[in-house]
Amino acid sequence: MTIARFPSLVIDCPEPRVLAEFYGTLLGWPPRVDDDGTWAEVRDEHQCICFQQVADYAAPAWPGQERPQQTHLDVMVPDLDVAEAEVLAIGATKHDHQPGTTFRVFLDPAGHPFCLCVS
Repeated sequence: MTIARFPSLVIDCPEPRVLAEFYGTLLGWPPRVDDDGTWAEVRDEHQCICFQQVADYAAPAWPGQERPQQTHLDVMVPDLDVAEAEVLAIGATKHDHQPGTTFRVFLDPAGHPFCLCVS
């Protein structure tokens, strides 16, 4: 039995439009923002990432656990150097702490960690 067609991930943030535009550009999925701006999403045929506005949002403090990341995205890419330049150009920040060689850690515009991983 299939209960759901596809799951979606919901990410708390201060500005849903900003993250929808960022991840929409990163993944090539069109962003959609509700009229009041408190909810936005990007999706393809089988996947959806949603962004909800949260008052007094505080970004995760990765790699520490004072404010844990709780979840993060791994984005598979064929070339780390090319992908790094592209995510930096659309607003990501490369984190100072880089614990591996087959992936790189970045922060989205709201401070959520995500990784670019060699596919």
